[in-house]
Amino acid sequence: MLKGENNLQLLDQPKRIVITTHHKPDGDALGSSLGLYHWLKAKGHHVEVVLSSDFPDFLDWIPGREDVIIYPKEQEKSEKLLQEAELIFCLDYSALSRTNILEPLIQKATGQKWMIDHHLDPEDFAQLSYWDSNAAATAQLAYTFITEVCKDATAITHEIATCLYTGIMTDTGSFRFRSTTAAVHHIIASLIEAGARNWEIHEKVYNSGTESRLNFLGYCLLNCLVVIEEYNTALFAISKEDLAKFKVSTGDTEGLVNYALSIKGIRLAGLFVDRTELIKLSLRSTGDIPCNEICKKYFNGGGHLNASGGSSSASLAEVVEKFKSILPEYKEILTK
Repeated sequence: MLKGENNLQLLDQPKRIVITTHHKPDGDALGSSLGLYHWLKAKGHHVEVVLSSDFPDFLDWIPGREDVIIYPKEQEKSEKLLQEAELIFCLDYSALSRTNILEPLIQKATGQKWMIDHHLDPEDFAQLSYWDSNAAATAQLAYTFITEVCKDATAITHEIATCLYTGIMTDTGSFRFRSTTAAVHHIIASLIEAGARNWEIHEKVYNSGTESRLNFLGYCLLNCLVVIEEYNTALFAISKEDLAKFKVSTGDTEGLVNYALSIKGIRLAGLFVDRTELIKLSLRSTGDIPCNEICKKYFNGGGHLNASGGSSSASLAEVVEKFKSILPEYKEILTK
């Protein structure tokens, strides 16, 4: 769905543009942001990508990564850029709160906000929005924004293709989630034709772990996995002491929840991580089990049907017990 289409004419002349995405960016957030960054720069715009935090090491190779501005490290520059921006792209988030410490700066910025996103229930903060909750990734929408909305299909360079391929690949679990439609595969084919080296991208993202991360994974599998057979549910509960012991950095818990979901018969999986200030949780499911409903109703979050996240200010033990207490409400769908 495209709203505010009349504003597209602003791109006809060079503009000062800032691209933002959600806190602790994943592959889709960073891939879509940098894909759009390369395209806008090629069109003659002055473009900067401003993030509220760092991002995982396994993404520290994406074309354009060296130009990214991280707000806590360059606060004064970031604030100036947002104040002077004529356009602010809001990628891979549908609520300004997802940008964490950037939220008040984006709210008071005078430039137009343009949202490109695939999450449910978008807030009404943007002058232009390009939104589809059925899209596999925001990177998919960034591709169609360039090629279909702006009718600039020939502009997809190998840098853009690499960024967008990374975003779609990571948000579809390497093309295995139900959101991976025939249309997604057509886009992927076009990105490979444009220069995305698919085998290299897979290698850089999935085969770049550290020894400490592998030790952390082994520890979690042996000591932190809880299986609740009655409800076909499994979870990991990771304490702040666990994080400190293995010197866990941004991205080291990425994908951990999927190990719980990979157990035969498990239909709902959870990852609960004590980040000191908040307990962060990620839920994954199969079939029609509504992760998004659980996160929205009980954990101040939301997301997609089979993949959602949330948070809580309670203790780790309390959050895990609350999650367990919710399971009887979903027993019928969990056990059918």
